[in-house]
Amino acid sequence: MPNTDSEKKMTDDLKSCVEFHGHICPGLIYGYRVAKEAMKLMNLSRAVDEEVVAICENDSCAVDALQVILGTVAGKGNLIIKDFGKNAYTVLSRSKRKAYRFSRKTHYDYTGKAKKEFDRLDAAVAAGTASEDDRRNLKRLKVDDLLARPFAEIFTTTEVPFDEPLYAPLAPSEPCAICGEMTMATKMMKLSDGRQVCIPCSEKSRK
Repeated sequence: MPNTDSEKKMTDDLKSCVEFHGHICPGLIYGYRVAKEAMKLMNLSRAVDEEVVAICENDSCAVDALQVILGTVAGKGNLIIKDFGKNAYTVLSRSKRKAYRFSRKTHYDYTGKAKKEFDRLDAAVAAGTASEDDRRNLKRLKVDDLLARPFAEIFTTTEVPFDEPLYAPLAPSEPCAICGEMTMATKMMKLSDGRQVCIPCSEKSRK
């Protein structure tokens, strides 16, 4: 996508999100805006360990921005994905014992010439007649809109009860009795003959 005014004015942290994700897109901006709002509301710093947790109700591009800005990542266990297909995210702070849920509440908002262009491009994409330039320009309009609008116009913010998730479980690894590969002990399955095996070997043994 060609550089737009918004891309030229990107903050360093948004640039980091784009570099991590690979490109700028509306989904990434959703996650970026949510992460920044959560940090402001709870005075958060990027998580070093599991002190901040993000619960995402989708597995979209937005998740990558949360990982970069909040430090809520799969490897640490403080990123929880419940793929309901909803543009909604809960961010909680263990130290503050607070949690906020952010849910998208509106479509894109355009007026005047921008609206005409958006409607034209949106219709072309829906009809399957859009060119690559059309798709890039539609994405640009969406990104510009999401970066420019007040957060409260895009998301509903609700303080929710603090329900602290468990910390990421730790367990020793043991060799699978069939394939021999080291496997987290708590993830192993017990066969009828008493052998402890990994999940793939367990599934194969049932066939």
